[in-house]
Amino acid sequence: MTPPAFHGVRWTSALLLAALGAGTVRARRRVRAIPVLPVTPPGSAGLPRAAGWRLLTARGVEADAATFLAACAHAEREGLRVLDLLPGDLAAERLLGLVRLVDPAGYREDRLGEGRGAGYAVLVAEEVLARAGLDPDGAEPGGPRPDPAELLALVRRLKEYAADATGLVVAPALSAGRPAEPTGPERVAEMRAQGLPPGALAAAQLGGLALLAGVAARQGRWGAAAAGLYWLQPYLALGGPGSALRPADLAGATAARPVRSLRAAVRTATASTRTAARAEGDDAARAAAYRAELAAGTDRFLEPRRQDCPWCGSLRLTVRVRVPDLLQGKPGRFTLERCGDCGHVFQNPRLTPEGLEFYYRDFYDGRGGEGAGTVFGRLGAAYRGRAEMLGPHTGVSGPASWLDVGTGHGHFCNAARAVWPRTRFDGLDMGNGVRGAERRGWVESGFQGQFPEFADKLAGRYEVVSMYHYLEHTRDPLTELDTAAAVLAPGGLLAIELPDPESRMARLLGPAWLPWFQPQHQHLIPAANLREALADRGFTVLAEEHGPAHQGNDFFGAVALTATRLAPDPDRPWAPPATPRQRAAAHAVRAAALPLFVGAAVLDAVRTVAARRTDGGNAYRMLARRTSAGEGR
Repeated sequence: MTPPAFHGVRWTSALLLAALGAGTVRARRRVRAIPVLPVTPPGSAGLPRAAGWRLLTARGVEADAATFLAACAHAEREGLRVLDLLPGDLAAERLLGLVRLVDPAGYREDRLGEGRGAGYAVLVAEEVLARAGLDPDGAEPGGPRPDPAELLALVRRLKEYAADATGLVVAPALSAGRPAEPTGPERVAEMRAQGLPPGALAAAQLGGLALLAGVAARQGRWGAAAAGLYWLQPYLALGGPGSALRPADLAGATAARPVRSLRAAVRTATASTRTAARAEGDDAARAAAYRAELAAGTDRFLEPRRQDCPWCGSLRLTVRVRVPDLLQGKPGRFTLERCGDCGHVFQNPRLTPEGLEFYYRDFYDGRGGEGAGTVFGRLGAAYRGRAEMLGPHTGVSGPASWLDVGTGHGHFCNAARAVWPRTRFDGLDMGNGVRGAERRGWVESGFQGQFPEFADKLAGRYEVVSMYHYLEHTRDPLTELDTAAAVLAPGGLLAIELPDPESRMARLLGPAWLPWFQPQHQHLIPAANLREALADRGFTVLAEEHGPAHQGNDFFGAVALTATRLAPDPDRPWAPPATPRQRAAAHAVRAAALPLFVGAAVLDAVRTVAARRTDGGNAYRMLARRTSAGEGR
């Protein structure tokens, strides 16, 4: 009898082989997609104009005049304003780490992508340095040299000011010097400079090495093949002809890879723990301020409970969900109630303006600002979908003027420029992020404050007003709609996206449904209610989308909120200092949640496919045209 075709296959090893093989092919393709500078500037072009450029190099790195001039010529020819130079002999693991993070083929076009580099040399236009608040004169040769971590952080920042004009290039004449393994603190500093979590990555690396060792020891030739592929990956990805990048340590990095990887992961984990302890001391002033503020309790942050629905006035109210702050773990408990007549869901009792300030603080800025920016920067597909929704309802060149209300740091406007390059995008938000968006050029004008305050100043100015995941944060969404009607020119378009409180996932997941988002979300509005409110204000609904607006985070968010509820961040400065036992418990919960996060991500992927096909998700978009003055409230 013939054995089955896959008889004896060890599936863990086979999956590892497939993953490692795909990663190796991807790395090889990406390395060969990086353009290469000529050793000297092209003779036919003559000497390029070098004025207006600065070449910043890390300590110990020297670039000759030919490399500088060739880099200037390449940047000007390609329309780049920031150009990271990769030494021709860049260390193997550093190069592999870089191409894991960035695809050179799409790096420039990704307006929201984070700036990445090798940490050795970067060419920057002086005007970009100036807009970023950096002194171009401080970059003169002979001045203080940054270390690689500082240069990596600088490139990440500069790409925000040259969102579609940042690139990578191989500089064959530039040398990385004698390759040396970075110390644990150096690795931690470089990871943090790139917005990466060193502790989590070190744990993942150790877990991966343990898995490879296990399959190699227990799964025969399949396990040995998987471990061998990992071992040989540097040479397979970077060796052979056809690449201008020739790591000086390729042979040693390949031969000693398992040992070096284990040593690097242990050093990183150890250094991450030590630097986390130092960071805890850096939060002392913030913790003292929170303790003083919380001495008066949190009851003052809530208004008296109202007896009627703020949307329709009905008295038929029931509790929909009651939860603590699962986002940051700040003290307090919050209730969402549902109207039995119109289905409107709202926070009751509502936060006072002082309470909103307290619970928003350190979420979108301050302590949580970098994390929030990273999350928003990964929503490019959603941003493009929102912008493309207007395609059938506007001219070929797009609208002339667009105001994005609740723009935050301006991520949507930055991404939407790729869809509507001729449109002037302005942004409005309460936070300081809108000012940064203006400096980066992501919005032309940034207005800071409450939207209704600008009703008269901006009356009739815009062809499009957008409110993406904004109305649910406001104290009075009907007043916000009145303001949108006033700001739009006749025939203008209003684009809105909101969480859908009628989503099946809201019922299934209960308090762990992420879009409840307490205590920040004040109102969750059913689509029928929004349609009626728009009609009252002279709008005609042109399109409504549910599936395309779905945000694939239901199950992942539920795991995250549950883990936070069981083990809040032990370093949060608004709580008493964590005891060693509490800190150990938090780490244990996070470790136990890792496989649940993986499963949740798979479920979310399946759920997203279903939502797209059935036009049913956890959010909806609505596009309406202002056709008359309307009645308002």
